[in-house]
Amino acid sequence: MTLLVPLYVHPAEDPGAWARLIGAAPRTWAVVLNPASGPGPRPDPAFTAAAAALRAAGARLLGYVDTAYGSREAAEAHYEMLRYREWYGVDGCFLDQVTADRQGLRACRRLVRSLRRLGAATVVLNPGVHPDPGYLRLADLVVTFEGDWATYAARFSRPEWTARHPPERFCHLVHSTPEALVPLAVRTARDRGAGVCGPVTGHLPNPWTQPTPALTTPDP
Repeated sequence: MTLLVPLYVHPAEDPGAWARLIGAAPRTWAVVLNPASGPGPRPDPAFTAAAAALRAAGARLLGYVDTAYGSREAAEAHYEMLRYREWYGVDGCFLDQVTADRQGLRACRRLVRSLRRLGAATVVLNPGVHPDPGYLRLADLVVTFEGDWATYAARFSRPEWTARHPPERFCHLVHSTPEALVPLAVRTARDRGAGVCGPVTGHLPNPWTQPTPALTTPDP
């Protein structure tokens, strides 16, 4: 099991969280950088330093790009990807709020192909649900669950087609997880066919202000 870590807090606001993440970088699948719901208007020296430390520790870095379920212009995503590459040296992108239905598949395919041409070696799609199976062919990793622990524990289900693909292609992001249950959340993701996960204890509206405690606990 490896961990996808979206850490959406400024390094100057919580340097301890970033220090813990840097120290545990070898256990991550990737770290998502998100200075300002995107790269922001200019390079942020605190994020530049954090990105350099994470790269030195062996982490793969992804820039956060919101697609607004296909309503944003592709040119905006291109601009943000280039800024992330220039300012923070990211390896790829984490595309958030991605469409999940067949109708959105063609546009998502065009967007992913164009981002790869701009240097996105790794692409993660986050529809937050199980999408049309065609989306799996577009990305290195697809987030097929994003939600709270109570929903994940009681009402999660997955379609049969997911069993035809290796667990390393799927990720579950679970927030509002009681800290004592974080190891259980990791085991549950594995049992449900997700080779990558990210259980955090934070709650909405922004649960991703602390790295997952699973980074500093033994593998279950």
